[in-house]
Amino acid sequence: MMTQALGKLITVPEFLETKPENGRYELHNGAVVQMSQPIGEHEEVIGFLTTPIVLEYTRLKLPYFIPKTALVQSASSESAYSPDLLVLNKPALKSEELWTKYSTVQLGSSIPLIVEVVSTNWRDDYHRKVGEYEEIGIPEYWIVDYLGLGGTKFIGTPKQPTISVYTLIDEEYQVSLFRGSDRIISSVFPELNITAQQIFDAGS
Repeated sequence: MMTQALGKLITVPEFLETKPENGRYELHNGAVVQMSQPIGEHEEVIGFLTTPIVLEYTRLKLPYFIPKTALVQSASSESAYSPDLLVLNKPALKSEELWTKYSTVQLGSSIPLIVEVVSTNWRDDYHRKVGEYEEIGIPEYWIVDYLGLGGTKFIGTPKQPTISVYTLIDEEYQVSLFRGSDRIISSVFPELNITAQQIFDAGS
């Protein structure tokens, strides 16, 4: 899914200043990483999920939007991520120092929800990003593992398509797993009416 683009380690500010305009790049612990083009099924899952989320925050008249290529800066490492689906709270962006020039956010108050769709680099989504997003204080983080690729300690045995919803409670993530006809329970969008299987079917 990813190939390293540069050899030397750099800081987030250096990355934001020098990041190529073409292509999708992230910074992982100072290393610039070029993200490969997602497969079609991956794109179908994100496309499917975007619609009900947009409809829900529009219905609730919440000041949210989904940017196309914004970055999320880590609180504890020289890292900046480009999530598959990022919901931002527009009024909170006034407090974001890097938003205007670099479309980069670093405060949990700006980010109601992040969704990552698992690819072959599932360890990043389950290991690295859970800890980093928790530290930032992002209220909710979904891992959509529609192929059942994640480790058994995350999705159980036998491996099967699973959606892991991490909810921030007392500054720590509590995880709930959803499969099959389970309705996704979201603290950010409590009335969202969508099942795990509907999401999985979008990628099949």
